[in-house]
Amino acid sequence: MKEYKYIINGKEYTVSVGERKDGISPVTVNGETYDVALVPEPKKERKVVVKAPASTPKTGEKDDLQDALRSPLPGTIVDIPVKVGLEVKEGDTLIVLEAMKMDNNLTAERDGKIKAILVNEGDAVKENTPLVTFE
Repeated sequence: MKEYKYIINGKEYTVSVGERKDGISPVTVNGETYDVALVPEPKKERKVVVKAPASTPKTGEKDDLQDALRSPLPGTIVDIPVKVGLEVKEGDTLIVLEAMKMDNNLTAERDGKIKAILVNEGDAVKENTPLVTFE
């Protein structure tokens, strides 16, 4: 048993803490023993934002996302090695998507200039979600 001395509101207390067994520790305070269970800290909930695919434009409306690089499968964005305004060549890696515990390099299908990046690192995306648009 470990023994401690505490002063609470000017009064001294001698506290002994015994070895925990089955989640219960015997704690003796000034000669009186209590069985004490430790309350575990609540697990922090990790919020995941899932980006949904863009909706189809209405008839007569221009589709700015028509030529966008889209996610070929659901996954998590782990790296974006390009920036808006960057000139890219066909085959350049634009997004790294983790899916099924594998990193997938999503590459430019043509030469162009990055107009917009529609996702952030850490975003969870669904299949067919627009990721990058071109000028």
